[in-house]
Amino acid sequence: MAKKKSLYYDGFSAMIDYSCKAAALLQDILNHFNPNVLPDKRKEMHSIEHNSDSEKHHMMQHLAREFITPIEREDIIELTQAIDDITDNIEEVLMRIYMYHIQHICPEALQFSELVVKCCDHLKIVFSEFYNFRKNTHIHRNVVEVNTLEETGDQLYVTTVHQLYGEAAVPPEAKIGWVQTYDCLEACCDSCEHVANLVEGIIMKNT
Repeated sequence: MAKKKSLYYDGFSAMIDYSCKAAALLQDILNHFNPNVLPDKRKEMHSIEHNSDSEKHHMMQHLAREFITPIEREDIIELTQAIDDITDNIEEVLMRIYMYHIQHICPEALQFSELVVKCCDHLKIVFSEFYNFRKNTHIHRNVVEVNTLEETGDQLYVTTVHQLYGEAAVPPEAKIGWVQTYDCLEACCDSCEHVANLVEGIIMKNT
């Protein structure tokens, strides 16, 4: 039973590790942006996303065969999907940049990518301690940090889009591309907050 129990907690940790890798890769791409290498970088990002999917499927296969689980099976399913959504949303940012032929990166996008990295790093701490959530005191602190970072992302999104539409020199098609990209960046922060809130809800139900 202990081995089966750890499988899920190890799986959560493995999946959030892929989210962290995706966030770090996105930040590196934006900080050293070169549109000519985007096709290769998209393949690299998709490989991370594929590995996250594989881990999710592995966990679901085990869940389908087990009757007793460490937390409610519905919570395992929802949390697993929510973590996978983080990695999916990060990959989507890169897809938008590619689809809209974005040729340079705005400073605000770099700020967003830093927020996403920080959110994922805090969630990594959360899941490194999640197996012992009944006795751990560090999880709540990191959940709060993710919530705070998400609020910062909301403020950054509103300010950035407002400024973008006030720039007369920016062509309309470029504005569309950037708004779509900022939508995805905000979704990354939102999905991190969703995972943090799910964790907190699970802890409340089980303590």
